[in-house]
Amino acid sequence: MKQRISTLAAGVVFLATFGVCRFAFADAQRGTLVHEETIRISPSPDAARLGEAERGHELIVLDTTRDWVHVEAILIAPSREEGATDEEAEGKTITGWVPSKGFVSSTTQDGDRILFGEAADSEDQASSRRGRRDAARDAMRLYYRVYDLMPASPLAAEALYRAADIRWQIERSDVMTRPSARQREAYMRGQMKEEWMKLVIKKYPGTKWADLAAFRLLENKLCGEWEGIAKCPDKEAELYENYAKEHPQSPAAPEALYDAASRRAALIEIYKTEPNQKKAAESKERALALAQKVISQYGQSDWALRTQRLIFYIQQGIPTYGNTAD
Repeated sequence: MKQRISTLAAGVVFLATFGVCRFAFADAQRGTLVHEETIRISPSPDAARLGEAERGHELIVLDTTRDWVHVEAILIAPSREEGATDEEAEGKTITGWVPSKGFVSSTTQDGDRILFGEAADSEDQASSRRGRRDAARDAMRLYYRVYDLMPASPLAAEALYRAADIRWQIERSDVMTRPSARQREAYMRGQMKEEWMKLVIKKYPGTKWADLAAFRLLENKLCGEWEGIAKCPDKEAELYENYAKEHPQSPAAPEALYDAASRRAALIEIYKTEPNQKKAAESKERALALAQKVISQYGQSDWALRTQRLIFYIQQGIPTYGNTAD
């Protein structure tokens, strides 16, 4: 995966973000760990073990010593989402001591860079065949902590997007393995949760990270199997065309135009089978026009090269959809 995832004591302040409810002491110092550590009942390596705090979990500081930090470790934030299990609804928090050597807080010098670097390393681990188990979720949490603990950091916008993107990919992998993923209409299959992507758009409007988040959200509107019916590719082509118009500076704009052109190219064959030669000809014309936009506007991108191939297929009459497609 390269793309670039409790209830406390009285006197807490309620905070709600992206549909997940969490609590924190007012004005308390918060932080996280860059390495998994055992939570112990007292500040000693020989003390009884209470649990494990993984990378990126939110830690609320209660007290400190020279080598230890007394924390409320929020291992599972309480959730009000529909379908949440009892454990998810109640959340899970452990109060105990963790070694301070791997603790990074909002006041740690270069803390944002340290957390971002650890998140990037975890993301790389997740993409490796022999990478660390659950490294993707470590990366998701760590990226989110950069935004959460250091919102003024120049890395915060990218970190929030990366956290949202990893979560999106994890959920997409699950959604697309279900039988419902093959349903023609998007509303008939599972949906990836949109809260985090929408948070990126809300917090950082006009940035490339907001543009990329908006592009991801299109996936929830895509059909499963087209079943040789024109409605789906026609609708999807319009979605991608509109995205490219509204986000011309987006890193995803050339991909969106290519996706629109490829669907118009698919419609050539679909309309031939109806048969509707007029619409087939119109689809060919629209597909070539969209493809030429990719070449002229984003000529230095990889998508321009893929588009050149698509143009060749269309001009040579090579089907790009159906049983005769390559």
